[in-house]
Amino acid sequence: MASKLNKKDYFKTSLRSYLLQNAFNYNAYQGVSYLNVIMPALKKMYKDEPEKLKEAADANIEFYNTSPHMLPFVTNMQLAMYDNNQSIEDARSIKMALMGPMAGIGDSIGQFGLAPLFSTIFAGLALDGLSFAPMGFWICIVGCLLALRIGMGQLGYKLGTSIIETLSDRIRKISAAANIVGVTVISGLATNFVKMKFGIEYSTTLASGEEQIVALQTIFDKIMPKLLPVMLTVIVYYLIKEKKWTTYQLLILLFVIGIVGSALGILG
Repeated sequence: MASKLNKKDYFKTSLRSYLLQNAFNYNAYQGVSYLNVIMPALKKMYKDEPEKLKEAADANIEFYNTSPHMLPFVTNMQLAMYDNNQSIEDARSIKMALMGPMAGIGDSIGQFGLAPLFSTIFAGLALDGLSFAPMGFWICIVGCLLALRIGMGQLGYKLGTSIIETLSDRIRKISAAANIVGVTVISGLATNFVKMKFGIEYSTTLASGEEQIVALQTIFDKIMPKLLPVMLTVIVYYLIKEKKWTTYQLLILLFVIGIVGSALGILG
């Protein structure tokens, strides 16, 4: 199947990564802007297939949050998969699996690597009286991050096409592995960062006549640790996936559960 996109299209998509934060919101985070970044390439790819374009657009307007500097790696790999007739769901799995790792790498390079490096250099020059120092910092940081975006875009395109050429029969297995990684990460985050526990306690008298207070949470921790956080995460996922609830609806629900549960002594 002949490719519908050329290197110029991938290069333009890499530059459009600067638009990633333009429509940031607390419902989809970068989701709307992500679709905006790849939309011209999607329109060119599916110009004769409006239903396919609509399907691809719907699949890419969901929640997303990664480093803008590393975004071209993700978008170009995804577009390369689309252009080579891979399924939208398989490409989505790869895209979602790359979200977290690319965010960590991009933040490390941009915020903890380049920014401190050039700040140290040009701050010293500014203290020595060099008036060009602030502009020099700006030129260096912008130039390096631009080069990073373009380089990651090229790498994403090359990696995407090479993977498809060599592993085309295994794409579905790679997609399944990416889904497993994503679910594992989300499960770990849910059990560590979602705080919810039973507040119910009752007293019992031991054989020695001594009274002991027993917490319901302690019993559940012995049977199934982190049960409530997992249940709450599953409920929220169901409401988002099946009922299409917005962030604001979920926040209201969680506030009500927390306040009512605490007032009744059910939650601690």
